Amino acid sequence: QVQLVESGGGLVQAGGSLRLSCAASGSIFMVNAMGWYRQAPGKQRELVATITRGDSAKYAGSVEGRFTISRDNAKNTAYLQMNNLKPEDTAVYYCNADLLRTISLVRGVYWGQGTQVTVSS
Repeated sequence: QVQLVESGGGLVQAGGSLRLSCAASGSIFMVNAMGWYRQAPGKQRELVATITRGDSAKYAGSVEGRFTISRDNAKNTAYLQMNNLKPEDTAVYYCNADLLRTISLVRGVYWGQGTQVTVSS
């Protein structure tokens, strides 16, 4: 069994910062890429940022220069530092992980339950 648990969401004023965490646990052999996605009300889920096991990161244009994704491979945890937040960043933020299970070494993509980020103007 594999679990991804996000934390760190909340309410913040425009211009403020938040740091999200996503911890993967369970029967994990190795975590490959991890990513953050978000879904605003009435909109489709969109990619925010991804990071490979080797720390190569990519960002959506709307967050480039404001958000930073990082990870700690020893803890199977990814982080999303969000600075200069804007009201349009308001959404439920989800993390996912592309990983290999122990024993079977079956590869799969797993999702967390999401954490709400609300940015007030």
